[in-house]
Amino acid sequence: MNEPSDLPGRYAVAVDTRDADGVAALFTPDAEFVQPPALTRGAGEVVTVGAAAIAAAVLGATAHLKGTHHAVHQVVVDVVEDDASAVVYCLAHHLYVGRDGAARDNAVAIRYLDTYRRVDGRWLIARRALAVDFTEDRAVTLP
Repeated sequence: MNEPSDLPGRYAVAVDTRDADGVAALFTPDAEFVQPPALTRGAGEVVTVGAAAIAAAVLGATAHLKGTHHAVHQVVVDVVEDDASAVVYCLAHHLYVGRDGAARDNAVAIRYLDTYRRVDGRWLIARRALAVDFTEDRAVTLP
């Protein structure tokens, strides 16, 4: 059986390995994924509904990148029976090639404001709202 505190790490691995089925499997069928204006390039707050749609949106938004690296930090979970809420800190690295041909990292300090639900004995993400604390863009060296 999984624990709610496992969900952020499993999400990071699934996104970084570009595993659409793995991402979708972490969400309830009616899950909501809320992106703030800081991540939607002027489109305002964007809410994606449904596990498959969330996986497609997340992986579609990162498909142009050389890779991602989601470093999950503190995870604070409060459980009440079959529901839980969590605050998850993550530094999401987005690796790309700049116009000058050099490798760059657009790092985003994110807080996931999560709601989890136990469904058939398994913890899943029912809602994930992202909050951006800051971003940093810098040159990096890729192996």
